[in-house]
Amino acid sequence: FFRMKIVCSKSNLVTGVNIVSKAVSSKTSLSILECILIVASNGVIKLLANDMEMGIETRIQGEIEENGMIALDAKIFGDVVRRFPNDFIRIVTDDKLMARITCLKSKFNLPGKSGDDFTYLPKVDKEESITISQFTLKQVIQQTLFSISENDNNKLMTGELFDINGDSLRVVSLDGHRISIRNIGLRQKYDKRRVVVPGKTLGEISKILSGEVEKEVNLYFMKNNIAFQFDDTTVVSRIIEGEYFNIDQMLNENFDTKMEVNKRDLLECIERAVLLIKEGDKKPIIMQIMDNALELKINSTIGSMDEEVEIEKLGRDLLIGFNPRFLIDVLRVVEDERITMYYMGSKSPCFIRDEENKYIYVVLPVNFNPVM
Repeated sequence: FFRMKIVCSKSNLVTGVNIVSKAVSSKTSLSILECILIVASNGVIKLLANDMEMGIETRIQGEIEENGMIALDAKIFGDVVRRFPNDFIRIVTDDKLMARITCLKSKFNLPGKSGDDFTYLPKVDKEESITISQFTLKQVIQQTLFSISENDNNKLMTGELFDINGDSLRVVSLDGHRISIRNIGLRQKYDKRRVVVPGKTLGEISKILSGEVEKEVNLYFMKNNIAFQFDDTTVVSRIIEGEYFNIDQMLNENFDTKMEVNKRDLLECIERAVLLIKEGDKKPIIMQIMDNALELKINSTIGSMDEEVEIEKLGRDLLIGFNPRFLIDVLRVVEDERITMYYMGSKSPCFIRDEENKYIYVVLPVNFNPVM
């Protein structure tokens, strides 16, 4: 089964390699995990990679002259095929696990490994699944992923909660300073289910998804894994074990101050303010919320800024400080022209949400010295 002969276009092969490379392990003592497995059988050419946390399999178009399989070092193989001329690539392997890769007048011989040593993806159980459009999934990941924790101290914070209840899917991420929530309507009702998907998996999936409205993704739930199936690709990931945080406890409908503002005006103002913050500095942006105006101030070693933005306000005046980058992250992903921000006081979180609660963002304030 080692002797394999396949021919496929450079563009098909490169697309497949780019997809599965996202699951190649970069830190491992097992050299087989640094490989891409090529399998040609039953008229199908498959590429696979698996870092034991996430595995990706994709099918590519091509011609099989002889069935077989081989595992090749992902980096070298990928670099070689990307630099080939734009033509057909032929891969032929022999009993000694040597792969001869040719394209026009270019010929490479690369040593391979036996596919028998490769760890295949877990079998996808298709009993329990939900279907969602590629556009929606890609968008939801991009609108929430920025607020997962980079720190491994609390594993649950490095993933996102997928909370299915009837015909709605709630996606939640949090890092201890902010919370991102997106509520999506599903086309039909499903059984209740809560799983925490690693942020790394979701980040890679959002890069692979075409994001087309009419194309779909099927999500399959298994005991320890979740699978995403779309186009010719399957991504299987471990889920993060544990009981996710009680988000509803953290949400508040009450407010002392309600502010409506043009999103672009506020975003551009804060982006100007961060020009005065050196990398690594933790300078807050100070918001003075008054009747028709929001005054924003920042004071740093580089300089200071003071700007007013028009608002509509209900409730009390308020002086509050925030990490400006946290506000920028939210404002960049909210698509509404005007946004509403709710405050309970200078020491309480700010809530940014729409009327239907399709999105809810929570940002904690920071302490500051009120003398500017």
